[in-house]
Amino acid sequence: MQVQDTPEEWRVVATATPFTGNKTSVRTDDVVMPDGSVHRRDFQVHPGSVAVVALDEQDRVLLIKQYRHPVRQKLWEIPAGLLDVPGENPLHAAQRELYEEAHVKAEDWRVLTDVYTTPGGCDEAVRIFLARDLSEAEGERFEVSEEEADMEHARVPLAELVRGVLAGELHNNCLVVGVLSLTAARSGDGLEALRPADAPWPARPFEA
Repeated sequence: MQVQDTPEEWRVVATATPFTGNKTSVRTDDVVMPDGSVHRRDFQVHPGSVAVVALDEQDRVLLIKQYRHPVRQKLWEIPAGLLDVPGENPLHAAQRELYEEAHVKAEDWRVLTDVYTTPGGCDEAVRIFLARDLSEAEGERFEVSEEEADMEHARVPLAELVRGVLAGELHNNCLVVGVLSLTAARSGDGLEALRPADAPWPARPFEA
């Protein structure tokens, strides 16, 4: 048996958008179930995101620490951000986020994994990249504001992050998935077997 997610779309007989925010919205669909009954499903509509596991030559991962109001915590995270433009190339978005949040550039990019963060209540899709061969970006630092103005930066050994994830000390979705995916890739076919940075992404199609 091949274990693989497959596309499928159940019939929607009514839809509404009761809330529209700055970046996301809430949609209500009346969905026909396999037995013919109709049930209402509310979910957040999200443009999609990218995240970057930036690994330096000392096997450290570049992290930021940022306040997240919904969970009332400052979380250690990897650089990440929204796909601001429909159809935007996710690699370009990831390169932008690495520059804006860490003032770093990378020469080697690969896809680590693609995930739906909370598919039971949100359609957010995230592509997590591995970035290597790091160096400081040219020019002035990006001017940050709001929560990002209070960000902390660190480079933490990969092994310490794995320990923190398994100990329940680190909770950010992209950090957890990225760190464990990197570790699994190394113990499997190796990093050179990862998908190229421009690999197709059916959840958020883009132009090269």
